[in-house]
Amino acid sequence: MPSRLDMAMALPPSLSIQDRERALQLARESRKRRAEFKSKIRNGELRWFHALESQDEAILKMRVKELLESIPKFGEVRVVNVLDRIGISHARRIQGLGARQRVELRKELANR
Repeated sequence: MPSRLDMAMALPPSLSIQDRERALQLARESRKRRAEFKSKIRNGELRWFHALESQDEAILKMRVKELLESIPKFGEVRVVNVLDRIGISHARRIQGLGARQRVELRKELANR
């Protein structure tokens, strides 16, 4: 009979080598798209709020903190202060922002 611990901690699905390679490739592509997006924000080609309007799953899964840190002259301390004022968790992802949080974030960063 399995113990309570065994029942509570299910094993992750076992993937075939091909499935694992495909998942790793998708993860690499997502990281690359996020890095390119953040680079465009740093270079002024895009504005930060384009992430809120994005349909790209890779962008939507980016953490808000990571997005805001890509804004020129926005370091970790300033970003943390903004997130705390608005009430956004430091671990929140873009797709997980509520309507009120999106509005507050736009107000807070209107000139950025």
